[in-house]
Amino acid sequence: MPGLLRGIARTAIIAGTASSVAGRVQRHQARKFADRDAETAADRERAYEAQMAPQGDYSAPAPPPAPPAPGQADVISQLKQLAELRDQGILTDDEFAAQKAKILG
Repeated sequence: MPGLLRGIARTAIIAGTASSVAGRVQRHQARKFADRDAETAADRERAYEAQMAPQGDYSAPAPPPAPPAPGQADVISQLKQLAELRDQGILTDDEFAAQKAKILG
């Protein structure tokens, strides 16, 4: 009979230890998963707030810069083209004078 009681006691101790260890592991994993879930929720909240925050001034974009003033060589080439058009009879003298005044400013 003492051998039987000893076996039962040993089984009870082993089962109790296993139950205790399993409970600790379960609590540890539950805490770890809860922390991970809280971190994920915080990341999503930050991403949502960043998405919903105003992104800055909604005014119209700045106009493009003005083209650079034509160089001296460009003015001369335009005048030569106008003279050729006038010589070919495509432009009248009045049209030539008007375009020349535009180019020279």
